[in-house]
Amino acid sequence: MLAELRKSEERGKANFGWLDSRHSFSFGQYYDPAHMGFGPLRVINEDRVSGGGGFPTHPHSDMEIISYVLDGALEHRDSLGTGSVIRPGDVQRMSAGTGVRHSEYNASETDPVHFLQIWIVPEKRGIKPSYEQKTFDTEEKRGKLRLIGSRDGRDGSVTIHQDTDLYATLLEREESVSHNVRDGRGAWVQVTRGSVSVNGQRLDAGDGLAIPSAGELKVTAHDSAEVLLFDLAA
Repeated sequence: MLAELRKSEERGKANFGWLDSRHSFSFGQYYDPAHMGFGPLRVINEDRVSGGGGFPTHPHSDMEIISYVLDGALEHRDSLGTGSVIRPGDVQRMSAGTGVRHSEYNASETDPVHFLQIWIVPEKRGIKPSYEQKTFDTEEKRGKLRLIGSRDGRDGSVTIHQDTDLYATLLEREESVSHNVRDGRGAWVQVTRGSVSVNGQRLDAGDGLAIPSAGELKVTAHDSAEVLLFDLAA
């Protein structure tokens, strides 16, 4: 199985003082025709927002938007009347569909918030906007791949309107998890903390690995690590 490594330091960068962001794929003013996404996975932005900072109200449409907080707390409000605070362990899915406006702010005036914002292209346009948030505690992810997002919402995962399974895992040194990518599918591995090897290839925090074909994946931690795994329709 051929794989392409996307190193952390090669990602796009944006820094506005209150926001320090890294873009795995083309986003905003960062354009790289070689990195426009992977299958329906369109955006992985690693954002650090300083205390009191945030994104004012802005529109989205026809996109599945997933927020995954690593440290701190992120406050969300949208035109659906939804308001919540997202903390580590929480997964929030917003289906923008026919159109929604929302804002995201650091819930603290003093402490930074560190999170991933993930965009997945939905399987059809013009769906009714909706929102969902669930909590997955540490033990559910410790030493195993916990399904946190899927098209059918199985096993208590949030529902993604696309043929995508999203897993999260927390690994200690030398601990491993395995996953079989079926025929006609590919995978993207994103390391959020620590360092791991994926089938013998080293990935550090911020690195991503595109695996465009079927086969067995084995993720082994070099130290304490947190990893997201996307299993995607090819």
